[in-house]
Amino acid sequence: MKQGIHPEYSDSTIVCACGSTILTKSTSPEIHVEICSVCHPFYTGKQRLVDTAGRVERFKRKYAKTGS
Repeated sequence: MKQGIHPEYSDSTIVCACGSTILTKSTSPEIHVEICSVCHPFYTGKQRLVDTAGRVERFKRKYAKTGS
């Protein structure tokens, strides 16, 4: 590898919205995520509705008019 052209690769902390933290290596010192392996429905077996910026409500309002 060429010297001086690569970013600094150091310890990083991944912080989930559920409060879980994971230590890893990255070029960013801290990474924020919405879903991790601790709270993801695939790993937990629990269904959880993840609504980003009101998309579910907007979908329900949009298609509530056509359903009647």
